[in-house]
Amino acid sequence: MLTGLGLLNMSGCVSPLYDQAEQTLRESVIDSVRREIAPAEAQPEPVTMKHTFQVDPLNLKPATIAELEEMAGLDSYQNDPLVISPDLQGMEQKVVGISLEHAIHAAIQQNLSVQFARLAPGIAESQVVAAQAAFDWILFSNSSFSSTDQPRTSPAIGGQAVGLGSDIRKVVDITSGIRRRFNSGGQLTIQNQYTYTNVLTPGLSTAPNPANLANLSFQIDQPLLRGFGSDVSLAQIRVSSNAQKDAIAQLKSDLLNNANQTEQAYWQLVQSHADLLILRRLLQRGIQVRDTVKARIQLDATQAQVADAVARVENRRADVLRAENTLRQASDQLKALINDPQLTVGSEILLVPVDRLIDEPVVFSLYDSIVTALSQRPEIQQAILAIDDASIRQQVANNARLPQLDLRMQLKLNALDTNMGDAYSNVGDGRFIDYLVGLVFEQPLGNRLAESGYRQRRLERMQAVVSYRNTVQQILLELKGALRDVRTNHELIAQTRQARIAGAENLRSLRVEMETIRSLDTNTLDLQLRRQESLAIAEQAEVAALVNYATALSRIYAAMGTSLKKSNVQFQIQDVNQGLDTQAGRWWIPESWANPDTADDAQQDAEVDADAENPADMETDEDMVDEADPALNLEAEPELSDDTQAPADLEADDLPDPEVQESLPEALDDSDAPVEPESDEPSAQ
Repeated sequence: MLTGLGLLNMSGCVSPLYDQAEQTLRESVIDSVRREIAPAEAQPEPVTMKHTFQVDPLNLKPATIAELEEMAGLDSYQNDPLVISPDLQGMEQKVVGISLEHAIHAAIQQNLSVQFARLAPGIAESQVVAAQAAFDWILFSNSSFSSTDQPRTSPAIGGQAVGLGSDIRKVVDITSGIRRRFNSGGQLTIQNQYTYTNVLTPGLSTAPNPANLANLSFQIDQPLLRGFGSDVSLAQIRVSSNAQKDAIAQLKSDLLNNANQTEQAYWQLVQSHADLLILRRLLQRGIQVRDTVKARIQLDATQAQVADAVARVENRRADVLRAENTLRQASDQLKALINDPQLTVGSEILLVPVDRLIDEPVVFSLYDSIVTALSQRPEIQQAILAIDDASIRQQVANNARLPQLDLRMQLKLNALDTNMGDAYSNVGDGRFIDYLVGLVFEQPLGNRLAESGYRQRRLERMQAVVSYRNTVQQILLELKGALRDVRTNHELIAQTRQARIAGAENLRSLRVEMETIRSLDTNTLDLQLRRQESLAIAEQAEVAALVNYATALSRIYAAMGTSLKKSNVQFQIQDVNQGLDTQAGRWWIPESWANPDTADDAQQDAEVDADAENPADMETDEDMVDEADPALNLEAEPELSDDTQAPADLEADDLPDPEVQESLPEALDDSDAPVEPESDEPSAQ
């Protein structure tokens, strides 16, 4: 019996072959990812973008450049009022300024998609609790009352019946107890059974009568091969825990995407606003030229030339109307993302950006950016969790290949008396004791079901590893594409700005000629219209390059998984692995990837909330607080860095948060399929 009780305290163990296979897989994962980052690791030094913009080829004086900046460019529109047509209700358009800082924080706190996604971790946590409930103590009780009055056949001797002709009795049976499953896969049952029997059969005497039978039994059922060990019994809990971590990672991914979408929508609003101002000024300039052409109808202007000037003005007016519509659409898109109760999509309030576009160069390191992405992207953690789940299921399938050999041990203390109290008092005397030890063995011939299931799980884990490799490659593609876009658009800013200055100088020179040496004729006015349009196109191209540059910068942070930290948003979660001490599916990030200089910052960025109960909560405005979800904290700090300024660098300045750091695998297999060296023979220790 002591041996049986000892089995209940066993947490299970893992085969040495399994440990060897896990280590081999881990090493192959390390080699694969290091192969991906090896070229960048060879030159980890940061690179500074250089601005190649030069105005020397134009031979312009500083005073002239200042005049050109007043003629065109974003700085020249600072004092221009926003003139726009009435809204859909026919009222004067109401305008509200909004900053990028406010837009991102409002979107993270109030976006409807985020509110939907934040519930998923709470649902997953309920599934973890449901899986853990399999190991709760269970109280059970069964009771029955039977009244028997049955005739009986009796033997006859010489034609005379011998024995009793009936059986009359009343029986009360009550069974109650508690039972619980243990990590070893076994079950302990403590049970009390009380039976009251009153024999009323005529001619039959029993002693004692009525009889009170009481017994107390202790029973252990323990699998010794199939189903043995904590790695099998806790498998569902670990899978459910991984599902909760996957839900948290998905929530973080949704938040990153939401922050990135909001920032891109904001810069699109900036571009739409700038385009409207540019086209509005172009229209005003065209009206002046048109009026001048009309005034010369009595001199040298023909009716065709007047019609051409009018047509150009009306085309510009149409472009202004299209720009107004584009601005309103961009405003509604941003309002839908931020879901501000004061700025609803249904309202006709027009959002106008207050942040300016930037063109400062950045410092970045490809190697550090890759390391940060592989440490911070939630997709990496989700791919790892898929490997972990596949490893857990494979281990369970491997155990299922073993024969069934179950041990049952039972100790029962019995007592019988005419009085129920005396019967229970005598149970402790240990005078009547029953012992039971039994083994149950079963093994399918051929074992094809278990073998095919194990092969399926091995292939599924291979798929999970290949999927992880694909995830790593896709993240690197996204990151490198964003870095290239930043560099390209930074160069385009210089080129488009030079084109805009040249276009402004072209228009300024024509104006000077018209005031001095060039005669004011219709050809000159036509040339003036064309140069105005060329300047407006150059201005729009410059704005587009600035917007693309800002958008590419936001994509870099999104590709690295640091958009939330850039926006000073704290993503806090609790440890969902507390109480789970098993071996399968554990991964670690290589220490060589860690940046010791920023470890403290990373810990602050991923602070674990020990008092949290539900990892699905995020702090919002008072109207949006959900008291049922107090754990996951997405708190936007009140003081924000200026999002309109270029970052000083894009080097890796975070370590993975604790959840990612514990589970991030280090690399992938070098071969086309992951190495699976473990033995085909099932084993148990």
